[in-house]
Amino acid sequence: MAWHQLTVTTTEKSASKIAKHFTHLGAVSVTYMDAEDEPVYEPRIGETKIWSHTQVEALFELDIEPDTVKSAMNTKFKTISDSWKYEFIEDQAWERAWMEFYHPMKFANRLWVCPTDQEQREEGTVCLTLDPGLAFGTGTHPTTALCLEWLASNDLTNKTVIDYGCGSGILAVAAILLGAKEAHAIDIDPQALTATRDNALKNNVSDKIHCYLPENFTPFKADVVLANILAKPLIDLSESICGLVIEKGNLVLSGILAEQADSVVDAYVEKIDFAPRVQQEDWMRLNGHKK
Repeated sequence: MAWHQLTVTTTEKSASKIAKHFTHLGAVSVTYMDAEDEPVYEPRIGETKIWSHTQVEALFELDIEPDTVKSAMNTKFKTISDSWKYEFIEDQAWERAWMEFYHPMKFANRLWVCPTDQEQREEGTVCLTLDPGLAFGTGTHPTTALCLEWLASNDLTNKTVIDYGCGSGILAVAAILLGAKEAHAIDIDPQALTATRDNALKNNVSDKIHCYLPENFTPFKADVVLANILAKPLIDLSESICGLVIEKGNLVLSGILAEQADSVVDAYVEKIDFAPRVQQEDWMRLNGHKK
């Protein structure tokens, strides 16, 4: 199905009001986009943070007249009359559109991560076939890439792994392909567990990966614990996450901006001996051994 897309640039203060009025006028979806490459960090509980200059993008079905929408919006919001952008969005296979930006990637000369039909069969490596579905995690983002690099650089033979915040299941599947005995994948999002099961099946490792919502997971101690989430939940959950690691076991933390690393280390340092930090772009990986 094709769509009309109307985009207007506005201030942080007005963005939510404009988005609500787009919806009132019949928009089937409304999206906030950064207008000036401005980073937005983690919000406080109950807070929604967006950019000081925000693009509000609204999709409308073709029976909606774009000029009518623009006129109604300009009447209600006088300041947006000069900031409109219109685009006709062609019909396409949206579930595959992301493939244009996703290509085979290699980690530590040992692990390939590839979309379906682009698998790499190189001697001395393993290949993970991955289509993320609705869950985060393809290896293209630095937070995931940093964890994959660690997995591919360490001996996982017969290790038990916990993937805390599994997303697409990429880390759990990679761990099994690299020699781990079993992996336990936990996420608050049921769609993430569905994606993890699908990717485990695609890579023929379903029998070694177990998926849980947090309330259904019975804590135990594993050889390796990976938590690629965000700094605040990593800090809030530090005691629980540390409790999942065996003595001298490995803990790998990601989803951390460089300026947040000290705060995360402070939450874990009593129980974890950290190795030197590893940074990719603005993101940091923290890994170490349980004391």
